[in-house]
Amino acid sequence: MKILANDGISQSGIDALTNDGFEVITTKVAQEQLINYINEHEITALLVRSATKVRKDIIDACESLKIIGRGGVGMDNIDVQYAQDKGIHVINTPAASSSSVAELVFAHLFSGVRFLHDANRNMPLDGDSRFKDLKKSYAKGVELRGKTLGIIGFGRIGQATAKMALGFGMKVIATDKFIDKATISVDFFNGQSIDIDIATESMESVLQNADFITLHVPAQKEYIIGKNEIELMKNGAGIVNASRGGTIDEVALIDALDTRKLSFAGLDVFENEPTPAIKVLMNPYISLTPHIGAATNEAQDRIGLELASQINTILKG
Repeated sequence: MKILANDGISQSGIDALTNDGFEVITTKVAQEQLINYINEHEITALLVRSATKVRKDIIDACESLKIIGRGGVGMDNIDVQYAQDKGIHVINTPAASSSSVAELVFAHLFSGVRFLHDANRNMPLDGDSRFKDLKKSYAKGVELRGKTLGIIGFGRIGQATAKMALGFGMKVIATDKFIDKATISVDFFNGQSIDIDIATESMESVLQNADFITLHVPAQKEYIIGKNEIELMKNGAGIVNASRGGTIDEVALIDALDTRKLSFAGLDVFENEPTPAIKVLMNPYISLTPHIGAATNEAQDRIGLELASQINTILKG
C-alpha cells in the first residue's frame, strides 16, 4: 500500500511506515495534479500539513483513498465530515506539537517585552553608529515573571502554554467554551512536579485582567479579537497569535498598536497566508514568524511516528 506524504514527513515517520510494509512517497504534487497522481499511483493514504487542501473534488474522485492524515492539529484544509461520510478515515496529531507551539508563544512574548524583533532590525543598520541611542530606546523592557497571561482556548496547546507560564512564575487565567477547568502538571527535575488547578473564566474577564493574551483556537468564521475586544484589554497589553489566521482583526490590531493601546503583537499566522498584508509585515511593534509553530525537529518526529502508528492500526489492525 502506498502513502503519499504530500507536505513532507519526518524520517522517523518514513522509517516507521516502511518497517510496517508501506511504500512512502514524498514527491510534492501540485494541488491541481493531485487527483491524477493519486489515481495513477493508487494511493491509499494522503498525508498533508497546512499547504495541501483536501476538498470534495479529491474525495469524490479518488476511490483508492482510505485515509487522510493531517500532520498537526487544525483540519480546516480538509473536508473532514464529507470524507468520513464517504468512509474515509481522517486522522491528525493533536498532541504532537503542543510544546513546540507553546515555546514559540514565549519566543514572541520575550521578543515583545524586550524589543528583540525591533532591535534585530536596527542593530545591523545602526548598531555601530547609534549604539547608545538604541540602548536607550530598548531600555524600558518588562519582565514576564509576576505578570498575568490570559489564554483564549484551553485545549492541549493552551494547557502546554499555561505549564510554561507557571514555570516562569506568571499568573495564568484562561477562557474556553468547552472546558470548565484543567489540572496543569508542572514538571521539575528528579521526577518532582506540582499540580495546579485552573478554572476557566469568561472571555471578558480574561481580556480585562491579562497583561498578555495568547490565542489557541481553531479557525473561525468571525474574529475572536476585534476592535471591541481590544478595547477591553489593559492599556499596554501584548497579544500573541500562534493558532489560526483570521482570528484577530488585523486592521483593528494595527490601529491599536499605532495608538499604543497595545504595546506589541506576536504573529505566527495571518489573515492572508501566504501573502500577509504589508502593513502587518512592516509594523515595528509586531514580532513575525511564517507559521512555524510546529516546525521543530522534535515535533515533526512525534507527528511522523503518531501518523505511522494510526495508519498501521487502521490498515493492518
